[in-house]
Amino acid sequence: MQAVRDPLWKHIFLPDALYEATNTKDFLRLHGIKQLGPSYLVYPGATHTRAAHSFGVYEVASRLIKNLIQKGARNWVSREGMQSFLAASLFHDLGHFPYTHSLKELPLLDHEVLTGEIILKEPLRSIIGKTGANPEQVAAIVDTSKDCSDVETLFYRKLLSGVLDPDKLDYLNRDAFYCGVPYGIQDTEFVLAKLIPHKERGIIIDSSAMLSCENVLFSKYLMYKAVYWHKNVRIATAMMKKTLYTALKEGILQAKELYSIDDQGLYSLLESKTYFDELECADAVQNKAFFKVLYECPYNESHKLHRDLEDLEKREKIEKEIAEKIGCKAAQILIDVPERISFESDLYIRDEKTSFSKSSTVFSEHTVERFTTSLRKIRLAVSPLFLSQKTDKETEKNIKLIEEFFFLDYNT
Repeated sequence: MQAVRDPLWKHIFLPDALYEATNTKDFLRLHGIKQLGPSYLVYPGATHTRAAHSFGVYEVASRLIKNLIQKGARNWVSREGMQSFLAASLFHDLGHFPYTHSLKELPLLDHEVLTGEIILKEPLRSIIGKTGANPEQVAAIVDTSKDCSDVETLFYRKLLSGVLDPDKLDYLNRDAFYCGVPYGIQDTEFVLAKLIPHKERGIIIDSSAMLSCENVLFSKYLMYKAVYWHKNVRIATAMMKKTLYTALKEGILQAKELYSIDDQGLYSLLESKTYFDELECADAVQNKAFFKVLYECPYNESHKLHRDLEDLEKREKIEKEIAEKIGCKAAQILIDVPERISFESDLYIRDEKTSFSKSSTVFSEHTVERFTTSLRKIRLAVSPLFLSQKTDKETEKNIKLIEEFFFLDYNT
C-alpha cells in the first residue's frame, strides 16, 4: 500500500498497482488542471487540482463501499466489481480538460466518454487489471452513455453519481476548504453511516438521515451562489467559451486538440494559432481583465429572447446585433447564460416509501424551483478596453440601448 497525504482526508491509502496508475501520463495531466478553472482569480486559494479531487473521491468511495458491504451489499457485490468501482472513483476525471464543466454547450465529447476511452487504452488497461479490477467494467461505470445490463455495474453507477455520491461529498468539502468559505462543508462520516445499500436503487435512506441530503442540496446551492457562479467567475468562463466557440467554428482549432491538455497547455495552444479577435478574451482572462457587466436580469423561461440565448449560434447573432448598436466589435461583447441545473433528488426514503423530493423535506418542488431561478442570471458584459474609450454619458446611453434591445427591439 502507498499513502497519499491529503489536507482534507489526511492519509489516503492506495494499493501499489493503483498508485502506479497515478504516475501515468494521463493521470499526471490532472495535476495541471485546476478543479475550479478561473475561480482562483476570485478566490486565490482555489488552486486545487483535478488530481487532488480524484484522490479524495477514491477515499470517500472506499469508506462508502466498506459501509455498504457491512450493511448487506456483499450479497450482490463481487470482489472484482468492488475493485472496479474503486478504480472508477479514482479515474473518473481522466477525460477532463480545462474548463470542461463550463464548456458543455460546445461541440465537444463529454469527459466521461473520454475517460472510458483512456481507461481501455494502454498502459492503464493493464495496470488496472493488476489491481483485480475489470477495465471494461471500470469504463462502463464511468461512461454511462454506454448501454449496460449488468446489475452490479448499474449499482456502482448509481453509487458514483447521485445526490450523496463520493464525487459530490469530496468536491463540496474540498472546494469550500480551498476557497475559504464554510458553505460546502459536509458531515461526511455521518452521511456514509446513514446510507443503506439497495441493489436496484444504489443507496436509500430513512427519514432520520434526510438532514444529510438537505445539507448537501443547500450546500450545493450556496456554493453555486458564492463560488461556482460568482459573477466574475461566470464572466471569465464566458470569455474563454467565446474564444473556443469561435476557434472551433472557424476551424482554427480542432476539438481533439483540447482533449489531452492541461490549463497551461490550453493557453499555449491558443497562442500557437493564427490570430483572431476573440483570442483577446482568453488573454484578458489570464490578466484578470474581466469584461464589465452592463446589464443583468433573471432568466425567464417565458421570454423568447432568453430561450434563444441558450442556443450558442443564436447567442452569437444577438451579440453581433447589440455590438452594432453600441458601436463595438463583436469580440468585445458577450452574453452569459448559466446552464440549467437541478437540485432535485430521487433518493428513496425507505420509511416514507417515496422519493426525497416528494417526502416531508422542506425541499419542496416549489423551493427547488426558487433555488434554480434565483441563481440563473443573464449577463451582458463588454471589454474594459471599449469602456475606457467612452465617457460616462456614452456608457449610460449604451446601457439604455442594451435595455431597449432586451425589452423592446427583439420582441417587435
